Amino acid sequence: MTGLKLISGTANIELAKEISEYLGKPLAKSEISRFSDGEVYVQIDESVRGADVFLIQSLSAPVNDNIMELLVTLDALKRSSASSVNIVVPYYAYARQDRKVLPRVPISAKLVADLITVAGANRIMSMDLHAGQIQGFFDIPVDHLYAAPILLDYIRKISANELVIVSPDAGGVERARYYAKKLGCSIAIIDKRRPKPNVSEIMHIIGDIKGKTAIIVDDIVDTAGTLTNAAKALDKEGAEAVYACCTHPILSGKAIDKINESPIVELVVTNTIKFSNKTPTDKVKVLSVGELIGEAIRRVYHKESLSAIFE
Repeated sequence: MTGLKLISGTANIELAKEISEYLGKPLAKSEISRFSDGEVYVQIDESVRGADVFLIQSLSAPVNDNIMELLVTLDALKRSSASSVNIVVPYYAYARQDRKVLPRVPISAKLVADLITVAGANRIMSMDLHAGQIQGFFDIPVDHLYAAPILLDYIRKISANELVIVSPDAGGVERARYYAKKLGCSIAIIDKRRPKPNVSEIMHIIGDIKGKTAIIVDDIVDTAGTLTNAAKALDKEGAEAVYACCTHPILSGKAIDKINESPIVELVVTNTIKFSNKTPTDKVKVLSVGELIGEAIRRVYHKESLSAIFE
């Protein structure tokens, strides 16, 4: 892999180092800083001429700063004559704004896709996009990765007589069915209403959860309102225990407090978003996707199949 170079933004340097270690390739030297007015400054400190560069940057908080950092770094690499620049975005921001749900609102997920494409990216790799159709927002190849293999391995270790996979809303039913099929168990669905952003109301539960260990599966946990409300409803309806799994732990505001005060036994997340600056809690278990993303990069570079990873 002499022509492959890895470079990282500042959003999740720990994950980038894990990917680097898996591939046996050091991260390219670069300087990323801010001017006093907040402008991003980037300088690539080694030659990338003719190289296939993989730029790793999660679009987590501060979201807009990290998006701009990604774009500026991408531009620096293109102007440094890299043969190709492949964007690795473990967490894709604005993904929840993937359609017009009200008059006169943007489709921000498409706007971010346009920014990345116009800036000159040759392909993008991301994990558990909030909506599959976001892949179609790009005019470049999209490699859509899934954290399911890692989360499923962990779920199988949970000691329980009978599992039920729970989708926290109607939009997550396909994900729940996939997990349930792999685990050989049933599913349940939370009938949820969202009167405004970051606010959810549980209406009722569809499916049999009484006396079973419920595993809520979702792609994102932000304020944890939906998650903890679902856990309380499952507990009230007679679930033996409630666990939860998600790929992207945004955990904004008082999310950690809500989780600690909820019936959730354990919330299993991945490190697509840097977690080290959050208030620690014994209820949150962090699993690494570094090796999975590293293997995906290796396969893309060598023009091998990606689907084999998830079979």
